[in-house]
Amino acid sequence: MQNQSVEDGKVIAIVSYITVIGTIIAFIMNQNKQNYFASFHIRQAIGIFLLGLLVNFINRFSNFDFIDMILGIGVFILWIIGLIGAIKGEEKFVPFLGEQFQEWFRNIG
Repeated sequence: MQNQSVEDGKVIAIVSYITVIGTIIAFIMNQNKQNYFASFHIRQAIGIFLLGLLVNFINRFSNFDFIDMILGIGVFILWIIGLIGAIKGEEKFVPFLGEQFQEWFRNIG
């Protein structure tokens, strides 16, 4: 049953990582199914998106170009890790904040 749940939610999970519009579409697609695998990745994608907004905000108001670049690359790497996890069918937390994303957004998905 677990493998079927992953297969059923895999497309929604992948779509959730394709821009914020993809996350919204995945959220809407998952409303009827309530697939746990898809919900897991929707919460991860929302967290990564919000983290990206925070880094962008910091970039706009700081003069630390090197640190800003490192933070931006870090968010991009988290996005890649999340997307690869969705493609592989794994419920793997993104490093550092993945568990917090699940806790903070537990009512989403």
